[in-house]
Amino acid sequence: MKKLLMVLMAVILVVGMVSSGALAKVRIAMVVKNLGNAFFEACRDGGLEAIGLGEDIELIFRGPITPTAEGQIEIIDSLIAQKVEAIAISANDPTALVPIARTAMAAGIKVISFDSGIAEGGRILQLDPSGPEFIGRQQVQIIAEMIGYKGEIAILSATSQATNQNIWIGWMEEELKEPAYKDMKLVATVYGDDLSDKSYREAMGLFKSYPNLKGIISPTTVGVAATGKALEDEGLSGVIELTGLGLPSEMKQYILNGTCKKMALWNPIELGYSATYIAYKLVTGEIKGEVGEVMSVGKMGDITIGEGGTAVMAEPYVFDKSNIEKFAAIY
Repeated sequence: MKKLLMVLMAVILVVGMVSSGALAKVRIAMVVKNLGNAFFEACRDGGLEAIGLGEDIELIFRGPITPTAEGQIEIIDSLIAQKVEAIAISANDPTALVPIARTAMAAGIKVISFDSGIAEGGRILQLDPSGPEFIGRQQVQIIAEMIGYKGEIAILSATSQATNQNIWIGWMEEELKEPAYKDMKLVATVYGDDLSDKSYREAMGLFKSYPNLKGIISPTTVGVAATGKALEDEGLSGVIELTGLGLPSEMKQYILNGTCKKMALWNPIELGYSATYIAYKLVTGEIKGEVGEVMSVGKMGDITIGEGGTAVMAEPYVFDKSNIEKFAAIY
C-alpha cells in the first residue's frame, strides 16, 4: 500500500510539472512562402535568436518547395495534427489560407502572419516589416532620382496574389500621381512568382517589349536579383536603372558595379525575431493581440497593434556602395 501511494504521488508530481509547463516546450512553427529562399532563411535565423532567450521554446521551420497556397495548407494541416502552440505564417495567398488558419485557431493554436499577411479572419495579428505607404512611396522616390524624374518605368513583382506586394504597388501608383513625376510613366507590372528563372524571363520580356524603358522596380528579393543578372547579361547596366527590395548578400555585386545603385530592405533577421517573439508572448498570455495594444518585443522595443490587427516593425533601410559590404556580411 505504501509503495502504491509513492507511485501515485510520483505520477501526480510529473503531471503537475507538465501542466505547469516545467517539462513542456512552447512549439512555434514558422511557415514561410517557400524553402531555399535566402530571405526566409534569414527570418529563421532571427526566430532561432528569439527562442534562444528561453529554454522552454522550440522553433519549427517549414515551407513548401514552390510558393503556393496549397503547399502551405498541407503544412499547416500537419502542424495542427502535431498540436503546436503557435504558427507564424508568411502567406502565399491572403484568403486561401483563412479556412485552415481558422481551423488552427479553433484548435487553440495562436496564429499570426508576418511579411505577407493572411486576411483578418485568419489570424490574430499581422506583422508588417515596414509601413506599406512608406515602402511604396520610397521605391518610386528612389527610381525617380536614378532616372532624373523622366521616362518609362516597370514593376517586376512576386506573385499576383501576394498581399504585401499588391499593397506596395498600390502606394507606388499613388506616389506616381504626384506632380513631381509628371514626366514618368508606369508602362507594365509583371510577375515572376518569386522564382529566379521566371523573374529573369519576365525581366527579359520587359527589355524587349519596352525599348524606351528607363527603370525597373522589383520589390522582391528574388526578383531584384534576377533582374540584376538579366541587365548584366544584356549589357543594359546603367542603361535601365534598377531598384527594389533585396538581400545585401545577393545584391552586393550589382550595387558595387552600378547595375543597382540603390535598394532598400528591412532586416529579415529582425523580422523573424519579432514574429517569433510575438507568437511566444501570445502563447504565454503576456499579450492578447488587441488593437491599440503596445507589445514590448525584446531588442526591437515597443511595437503597437494598429487598425485591422496590423503592426509595423520598422522602416526600410537604404543600401548603396557606402554600406553594402558591411551588411552583405550579415545577411
